[in-house]
Amino acid sequence: QVQLVESGGGLVQAGGSLRLSCAASGRAFNNYGLGWLRHAPGKEREFVAAIVWGGAGTYYADSVKGRFTISRDNAKNTVYLQMDGLKPEDTGVYYCAVQSRYSIALIASSNLYNAWGQGTQVTVSS
Repeated sequence: QVQLVESGGGLVQAGGSLRLSCAASGRAFNNYGLGWLRHAPGKEREFVAAIVWGGAGTYYADSVKGRFTISRDNAKNTVYLQMDGLKPEDTGVYYCAVQSRYSIALIASSNLYNAWGQGTQVTVSS
């Protein structure tokens, strides 16, 4: 059984930074990778970033490329999302989730992810 716990959200001014953490237990690090997705009020859930195990790389939504960085710490079973240059449109609940299978083609699809954390709120003020 996989358990994911996100933390690190908060309120920040535009241009500021936050680092989100996703602490994983169980078999999360034995799967294919982890992703971050977000859900803003009135919008559909959207892909933010993903990391695929085995050196298969990191992937980002165009809207966050160059501002966000996803990384992992194997010793701590934790995946991080460093968010710099935050914008009001980055506001939302951020979830980490486990990839259910290997598929780079579907990396940005929420259907690829089958285990989710409870989410952490990120609010960026203008």
